[in-house]
Amino acid sequence: MHIQILGSAAGGGFPQWNCNCRNCAGLRAGTLNAEARTQSSIALSDDGVNWVLCNASPDIRAQIEAFPALQPARRLRDTAIAAVLLMDSQIDHVTGLLTLREGCPHPVWCTEMVHQDLTSGFPLFTMLQHWNGGLVWNPIALDGEPFTIPACPGLRFTAIALRSSAPPYSPHRGNPHPGDNIGLFVEDLRTGGSLFYAPGLGQVDEALLGWMRRADCLLVDGTLWRDDEMRVCEVGDKLGSEMGHLPQSGPGGMLEVLDGLPDKRRVLIHINNTNPILDADSAERAELDARGIEVARDGMAIRL
Repeated sequence: MHIQILGSAAGGGFPQWNCNCRNCAGLRAGTLNAEARTQSSIALSDDGVNWVLCNASPDIRAQIEAFPALQPARRLRDTAIAAVLLMDSQIDHVTGLLTLREGCPHPVWCTEMVHQDLTSGFPLFTMLQHWNGGLVWNPIALDGEPFTIPACPGLRFTAIALRSSAPPYSPHRGNPHPGDNIGLFVEDLRTGGSLFYAPGLGQVDEALLGWMRRADCLLVDGTLWRDDEMRVCEVGDKLGSEMGHLPQSGPGGMLEVLDGLPDKRRVLIHINNTNPILDADSAERAELDARGIEVARDGMAIRL
């Protein structure tokens, strides 16, 4: 299985265009030992030729330019993006579909809840019908049954409903439903390698731990270091837990969860611009290094 990290930041990217927090200001000034990051998305392939795009970031054009395998130029107009799989309907995970309109029709896999959001509050499916048929919906069931995507038949996907919230524009905002946000367990049927991918993860229970224990690689929510980080950095008033993100530190935090899975490759993704782990010289980054936990970066490639 080929896993390509196209974007590793949370919504807004890093540095965020209107943010002057310590991290963003430091990166612009060249005083912070950190790398710029685009908004969260990965691509998966069973052969390195045809790719499934997991989330369509607003930064998708720059991400394609940075990863030439997605633009192989075999024909006059071409792409290696053979399918799109949406983990949720958040703005920073679906807006890139507008940029991909010239390549329609695109087969899109998503849950019923995500499809509802994208045909109502943010009607991408409706809008993009005007571009060569637009988006072709393939429903993702939450019954625990694995499914395959024709473009990458060597990969087997299982969707896992996660505790989260619908986007602010959603008709059922404040009324969470299973399928608002999913995690993925992906198996390579030839190598046996497996991935657990969850860029938005608010709570880990025993059932979810079961899926995480099965995976060789964990690519999981690294949004915030502490639950009150937005307040401490004076850039917002919401807790991470209120936004559906499990912080790394504190009792029951992501570090504690990952410490219980020491035999896995453990990588944090969807990192907010305020998170101190973006600073390679920070104490928080040193703590991750000591625990053997990696920080995803744009362009990182993983093979399983």
